[in-house]
Amino acid sequence: MKNVAQLTLALFDHMAAKPSRGPRDPSPSAGNNVSVDDLDRIDRRILKILQEDGRMAVTDIAREVNLSVTPCLARVRRLEAAGFIRGYFAQLDPERMGLSLQAFVTVNLDRTTPDVFDRFSQAMHRFDEVVECQMVGGGFDYLVKVRVRDMKTFRKFLGQCMTAESGVQQTHTYFVMEEIKSTHKLKVLV
Repeated sequence: MKNVAQLTLALFDHMAAKPSRGPRDPSPSAGNNVSVDDLDRIDRRILKILQEDGRMAVTDIAREVNLSVTPCLARVRRLEAAGFIRGYFAQLDPERMGLSLQAFVTVNLDRTTPDVFDRFSQAMHRFDEVVECQMVGGGFDYLVKVRVRDMKTFRKFLGQCMTAESGVQQTHTYFVMEEIKSTHKLKVLV
């Protein structure tokens, strides 16, 4: 069975020879103005299914939502083009990958100016140890989620990478003792 990516390429080749057919046009430019309110029950079911298993064959998805393959694939492409589906990936197990130490680091900057924010943001993109980074409002400027092998590796990362960045005034670290819930799944109202 072909997966979604293989069938998507086949559909684009097929559609290149046909004119567009209105609101369900799966071309990339068609999805730019689609909001969550524009999604029907079938679109939402497709999102829920792909969130559970991004490798599911489009034929199986079509069967699940009671569509034939071509319109189902067109809907998937429209959802991708509209930005509801950002991509497909394999979720790796951090423990199996040797990244058993997880920490959250709060960061205060010495100044809150656009250039300091930009420099810090660019630095966080360079560090593979940083798996999430959010600018927040409140008692600190950023909340950074870090995954590393052990305490020695974390200490080196904190001292040589994070706090060495210009503009970083203060950090506080919170080590994860037990991960209760971690998911990439969003609630999809069907």
